[in-house]
Amino acid sequence: MSFVPELPLDVRALEALLPHRYPFLLVDRVVEFEAHKRVRAIKNVTINEPFFQGHFPGHPIMPGVLIIEAMAQVGGMLLMSAVPDPEKKVVYFTSLNNVKWRRPVKPGDQLRFELELLQVRGMMCKMQGVAKVDGEVVCEAEMGAMVRDK
Repeated sequence: MSFVPELPLDVRALEALLPHRYPFLLVDRVVEFEAHKRVRAIKNVTINEPFFQGHFPGHPIMPGVLIIEAMAQVGGMLLMSAVPDPEKKVVYFTSLNNVKWRRPVKPGDQLRFELELLQVRGMMCKMQGVAKVDGEVVCEAEMGAMVRDK
């Protein structure tokens, strides 16, 4: 049976679907979802994020790897829509390709993630994602992932 969420999914619903918890749950809301195809989600970036204490004092910038991690979390939900018994599974990312960061993400920005499932073969998949702030692409990547039993 495929996973099809009732939208929008807030952080409490996300905690029921993803294994991540504070401070590593990096998605606030899922706003669009088309099973087996695409997903759109939001991350509100605030000065209260723990990583801003050290990255960088006096010049807070969201680490690029955490933008990719947030994108991967959104993509994990998309992948779960394509597998049977998703509550018994976990997603592991296996590759990142063509990763590009276009501009820094700062406190007060709202990241909007758009991910598309490109290919599913058994328990492996490929997806493509972008992160935008105010309609401008700030990060993009192609990702590979696999689903395994918990």
